[in-house]
Amino acid sequence: WADVRALVLDKFVAGLRADKLDFCGMLFPGLMLTSSGLKVLEFNCRFGDPETQVLLRRLESDLLDLLWAATENQVTTQTPNWSSQAACCVIVASGGYPGSYETGKKISGIAEASTDPNVVVFHAGTKMRESDVITSGGRVLGVTATGRDLPAARKSAYSAVQKIQFDAMEFRGDIGDALTNNQPDQI
Repeated sequence: WADVRALVLDKFVAGLRADKLDFCGMLFPGLMLTSSGLKVLEFNCRFGDPETQVLLRRLESDLLDLLWAATENQVTTQTPNWSSQAACCVIVASGGYPGSYETGKKISGIAEASTDPNVVVFHAGTKMRESDVITSGGRVLGVTATGRDLPAARKSAYSAVQKIQFDAMEFRGDIGDALTNNQPDQI
């Protein structure tokens, strides 16, 4: 966290001040940890998805209170409470994403994946067709799990992903590897 603050956020705030810009709102820096260090991919003035799914699973405070304080320029009066648990989100995508992909594929296993109380399956590129959930986008689901530590959260997330099925379904098997040193076949 100290690196993110020093290398990204403090510099962003210094730039705002130098340019005499008043920013009030949501700031989401998209970051990547690489072998050569922390890299900034993007800045958004909105919640990032799926990153927010991981953060909000750990937030114990009332999100509305935090957002309201920000709108009233009172954010320093709020101290968010965070769970000590770790969280991991695995995106389940349509085959071909981020390039071309087909939609309308029937999805099964979401209810089974959701039976673990540590797992929440967030819908992104889905819609209902009659009584079926079908794919309607590239990033289809965000399977987000919490656990006592990152390896436990990761194990729960991948276990839930294995219960979900649709034609041409894809997901990365390396989410959290850099921090847990676990390989997908060891989960």
